[in-house]
Amino acid sequence: MTRVKVSVLAMVASLAMAAPASAQSIVGLDVLRTWNLVVLGDLTSSSEVEGRTFVGGNLNGSSSNYQIRTPEPSPYNVTGLTVVGDVNGSHKNLNGGSGAVVGGNVNSGFNLNGAPQTVKVGGTIANTNVNQNTVTSGLAASDPSFLVNLKQQGSLIASSMGELSRTFGGMASNSNLTISGNRGTFDAKPDAQGVAVFNISSTDLDRIGEIKFNLNGADTAIVNVTGANVTLNDNFLGGTTGLGKHVIWNLVDAQKVDATTAWGGSVLAPGAAATTGNYIEGSAVFGSLVQNGEFHLGTYVGTYNPPVGPPPVDGGGSPTPIPGEAAGLFALGAIGLWMMRRRRPAAA
Repeated sequence: MTRVKVSVLAMVASLAMAAPASAQSIVGLDVLRTWNLVVLGDLTSSSEVEGRTFVGGNLNGSSSNYQIRTPEPSPYNVTGLTVVGDVNGSHKNLNGGSGAVVGGNVNSGFNLNGAPQTVKVGGTIANTNVNQNTVTSGLAASDPSFLVNLKQQGSLIASSMGELSRTFGGMASNSNLTISGNRGTFDAKPDAQGVAVFNISSTDLDRIGEIKFNLNGADTAIVNVTGANVTLNDNFLGGTTGLGKHVIWNLVDAQKVDATTAWGGSVLAPGAAATTGNYIEGSAVFGSLVQNGEFHLGTYVGTYNPPVGPPPVDGGGSPTPIPGEAAGLFALGAIGLWMMRRRRPAAA
């Protein structure tokens, strides 16, 4: 065996050992299909989420409720509440046998309601009556991969949601918003894949007070809204029911989002610090969130999956780190390509 081959094999082995295996990799629109609410940073809540919740930072605030209804079936093994950091404040209520996974400490305590639940905690847990439930703490110390995998999942979701928002933001419009007086009518013209795209500004959104959707059979309607500050304060003619399953509001530039009225449609704003005061019906992704309103089921169920692009690039022009097993697979592919190029005969 040549020295080059030995070196490559050694590199492959070291990469395999360096990249811990992730329990599961949920990316792209599967994130919206899986969770009712995703907060990439900290969530401060005094309200409830009807479906599943993922928190990439800490869960803070007064008493709040999780998975109070039965969410859409998922092929992934996901609990009702997942928190990468700590759980602080007043008791959190877990309902319907939802269970929880927490990377840090549960300082607030849980009320475990409904069917028997399984709770896994990386650190300590306080103020929780176990009863007939299964509660295991100290997992970060006994199994180092527990916290590594959880952080890896959070990192992968964050990078994936940023890339998804940018991909949507770069799509050409094929549908129109018509503004007449105080009413804005979104008239979808879905393409062969069933996708309708609207490109509007936050100023356009501020001009209207009533929203009407004509989906016209669209599987997925993407509303790209540009602008750093976005206010969601419109009324929906005909109500909000069903819009979250097929409409995605992509707030691609948003740094701040204020949602004050009942909102119809899933919301993708991975870079925004958001505040809600009323319910949102659909899936939602925010950078951070102060939650004073509910999140209702009616999460995204469309079948559309956008094309996968190259690894995302950060603001400095360098590739965004690829976490965990994806990094190992990416490196193995790069090595394979390098070896294939070495075998090619030199051009005349």
